[in-house]
Amino acid sequence: MIKSSRGCCGEEELAQVKEAFDYGYFGLAYKVNEFEEKLKEYIGNNQEVIAVNTGTSALHIALASIGIGEGDEVILPSFTFVATAQAISACGGKPIFCEVDKDTMLIDVKDAESKITDKTKAIIPVHYAGAPCDMDALLSLKEKYGVRIIEDAAHAIGTIYKDKKIGSFGDITCFSFDSIKVMTCGEGGAVVTSDADVAEIIRKKRLLGIDRKTMHTKDWKKRSWIYDVPFDGYRYHMSNINAAIGLAQIKKLDKFIKRRRELCNLYLKELEGVKGIELPIIDFSTVAPFMFVIKVKNSKRDELKSYLMDHDIESGISYIPCHHFSYYNNGEVMENTDEIFREVLCLPLHFELSDNDILEVVNCIKSFFSK
Repeated sequence: MIKSSRGCCGEEELAQVKEAFDYGYFGLAYKVNEFEEKLKEYIGNNQEVIAVNTGTSALHIALASIGIGEGDEVILPSFTFVATAQAISACGGKPIFCEVDKDTMLIDVKDAESKITDKTKAIIPVHYAGAPCDMDALLSLKEKYGVRIIEDAAHAIGTIYKDKKIGSFGDITCFSFDSIKVMTCGEGGAVVTSDADVAEIIRKKRLLGIDRKTMHTKDWKKRSWIYDVPFDGYRYHMSNINAAIGLAQIKKLDKFIKRRRELCNLYLKELEGVKGIELPIIDFSTVAPFMFVIKVKNSKRDELKSYLMDHDIESGISYIPCHHFSYYNNGEVMENTDEIFREVLCLPLHFELSDNDILEVVNCIKSFFSK
């Protein structure tokens, strides 16, 4: 089976985890601090970095930290993983879905702007498949309307936008490091921001609102048992074990990205001219690709997916639009999003794939359309 995605860990991760085991405390401990510092160095621009246990937690705690509550509206593309919408719902907010551009599959900024009301408190652009949204246009909406821009960058660690890494500028950025992302902590996420006030709130909220500055120092003698709880919070902190994995992974991140770019460019070269599919419009020289997504025309997507599986090739459909789910469906029709959903197919992409694996996938696609 050629897997569509997988985490790629080795001896370096095991060595870091052994250190965490030997330390003997597996919760919010010193390796979380170290991971935050390394991520801060990688992203650049001296941003505040707060590590949490999942990408979904990152989105939820970011929204909570800016006061999203009952009745507040947050605009987001329907074409995203349901976690983006659920983070809004968890705050008591109301997700307002907008369209995506048919070519890029990224948030349609004009449609998002048309849905801004007096109740709108934030917009969540999604850097789908690792490709960056039009951040200049989105940040101009922040200035024009006073809304916060919270980037869902679950797919986009390492992506470059106009010579700047995603997370190194903007308002608030949320990353995911789950088991199949470009880099993994096993499970994990992070919130990155230049807003020191927001960062301080998140640091407390990630551990039940507890305010205790010396709680995860490596020196046990400096750990304080005295703390205050100034507001509500959650149990969202990253564990020492997950941070240990991340410390090994971040050293490999540029290597992971380089190989993924090579694989994507090989797909582009070998699939060029194949009738029945549409290739992504992405400059992979600046994108850290999480998925390689094609569009399958003429209602053949599901047939092609089954054909690939019959030949031991796994593929994926990312994502079912949120407005299709019974929890969020209010009868709204979103033509661009619905058309994209009928056509998208995610081909295998991860660091451990060989060129021959890609050629096998390509030949299988060609074989399907030749029939």
